[in-house]
Amino acid sequence: MASSTANEPGLPVFVVTGPSGAGKGTLIKLVLPRFPELEVAVSATTRPQRPGEEDGVHYWFLTRDEFDRRVERGKFLEWVDYVGNRYGTLRSEIERLRAEGKAPLLELETEGALRVKRREPDAVTVFVNAPVEELERRLEERATESSGVIDERIERARRQLLERDLFDHVVENDDRERAAKELATIVSRALGRSGARAGTMAPQ
Repeated sequence: MASSTANEPGLPVFVVTGPSGAGKGTLIKLVLPRFPELEVAVSATTRPQRPGEEDGVHYWFLTRDEFDRRVERGKFLEWVDYVGNRYGTLRSEIERLRAEGKAPLLELETEGALRVKRREPDAVTVFVNAPVEELERRLEERATESSGVIDERIERARRQLLERDLFDHVVENDDRERAAKELATIVSRALGRSGARAGTMAPQ
């Protein structure tokens, strides 16, 4: 059962989504310092733990069997299969953050983001958009996979761009600083802050 804080007003779930290469993570890093009440939720994954990664900090690392058991028991707010592994947001993680007075922020693929939108009526969903040519360039520059996998990621990004109108807000990441200010304005309004405060970014 959800904790008593799960539906408190003023603690929406923020979801930042969009295709790989759109710059979701960069914008989140620019905006987080301005909002002490905002915290990124730690995702669960079946991906093997890498050197230097900590359980509960970088991810909640679960075996495939444990992940599947939790799915069957309804423990996930959302989950997806992605490049051979499973990723998801545990309901307990959302409840933990809200119990601490934090508004959870999720960085998700569009499939997972749409699931959260359906299951959390008060969720604030933001699609980070970028020109397809720029997405292709970024994916190719940072790719370590075979050309076939790169092509698959590019095709996936193209399909995800078609979903942007399904979300509450679309932020064009054609200029990083401007896009970060726009995202900060969205967060500020959802948290009940004044638009004037949202217009000024914290020093970098």
